[in-house]
Amino acid sequence: MTNTPWEAASPRYKKLVFTAMATMGVGIILAIIGANIHSLPTVYTAIAIMFLGMLGHVGAMMIRAKDARQWRIDNGLAAPRKKKNAQHDGQ
Repeated sequence: MTNTPWEAASPRYKKLVFTAMATMGVGIILAIIGANIHSLPTVYTAIAIMFLGMLGHVGAMMIRAKDARQWRIDNGLAAPRKKKNAQHDGQ
């Protein structure tokens, strides 16, 4: 893994981040338009679109954390997680 997270990021992380940024951008522009034309439904729609963009960012952070953990496991810096059993202690 390099010193810059963007260079080490997976393609799916990059795609999701760009999609989330574009969605947020559309929401912000729509909110500005809605505020200037005094259209409350437009503003509420913009808020919903921005919320979807934020969910995209959260999803991207989860992918990034998973990729970073896998890199640490692959390089011997972390132990793989143990699988959970349906039965505990020989029951």
